[in-house]
This record gives sequence, structure tokens and C-alpha cells, in this order.
Amino acid sequence: MRIISGKYKGRRISPPKNLPVRPTTDMSKESLFNILNNRFDFEGLKVMDLFAGTGNLSYEFGSRGAESITSVDGDFGCIKYIKQTATEFDFNISAIKSDVYKFLAGHKSSYDIIVADPPYNSAQKEFEAVVSLVFDNDLLQEDGMMIIEHSKHTTLEHMMNWSFSKKYGGSIFSFFEFDKDESEENINENTDVEEL
Repeated sequence: MRIISGKYKGRRISPPKNLPVRPTTDMSKESLFNILNNRFDFEGLKVMDLFAGTGNLSYEFGSRGAESITSVDGDFGCIKYIKQTATEFDFNISAIKSDVYKFLAGHKSSYDIIVADPPYNSAQKEFEAVVSLVFDNDLLQEDGMMIIEHSKHTTLEHMMNWSFSKKYGGSIFSFFEFDKDESEENINENTDVEEL
């Protein structure tokens, strides 16, 4: 696992092998950030990373200059590792051990980008709950974007503010935005999952 761009481009991350995680692959991560790079100037962004695991995505945002990153995971080992790595790289990451759903239900801040990578074997309703909690609690900025990583067995196109999806290998990223009409125009009104 490596940081693919920014200040720490090329630096490898070696988390403990006993963490209960399935990190986003470098290929998928690079494809995701290519999309985000066309939409955002990372400098100064406020980011939330849900089901953060090893902190893989959090470090990528940090390397690219995000102003603040909130990383949430329910596993103590994951949070401990994120804190250690944030200190090593001097990233402004607030690592919080919490049940993600309870955290979202009681949280008040809003973010430019929210990424969520629930376990692939989570129930459909659990993925849907992430979307509902984020938008019901106004956690995403009006010009922001939320991305949920999931497998082909989960479908989120019917959810509020769904914009488009991209498929990379066995992973799908579903994107959510407030300005849905403009988002669809930007991808040539393609509402199907694109496979790259």
C-alpha cells in the first residue's frame, strides 16, 4: 500500500497484518482520486473518512493538502495505527473510535468530501443508512461529494442524491452530490455503472 500523489507520493504504508480490514487497492484509489482531482482543489478541504480501516484514504487526502480529516472506525487497532501514522507524516487527522452509525447520528459538522468503505458483507440497509444519515443530518457541504465503496451485490442508485457510479475490478464507487442534474451532464447523462 502506498501514497500515490502529493507531498508523500510513493511512500509506502505498512499497517499491522492483524487489523480487520480490506484496504482499497492502489489501482482503485488512483482511479478514485483522478475523479476527485478534476472536481476539487484539495488544499483546505475538510474530509471525513468513515470505516477508515488502515487510514489508507485519509493519508491520501493528507498528502494532497486537505486541511482537516476526520477518520472514524470501530476498531481500536485501526484507530491506534491511524494516530501513529498521522503523527509520523504530520497529517491533521482526528482519529475517532466509534460505531459509524452512532457517530453520524450525533455529529454536527459538515464536510467537503465524505468517503465511506463499509465491510462488503454489510447488509443493503446498512449502506443505505450511511447515505440517509449523512444527508438527513446535513453533514455534506452543498458543493461537496460523498463516495461509498461497495461490491456489485449492493445497489445505491435509488438513494437520495445519487449521481453516478464507477466500477474498478471488484469494487464499485457510488458518488452522491446535491446538484444531480449538473453531475449527470458532466458524465454525459450516463446513469449506468461504468467499468474502467
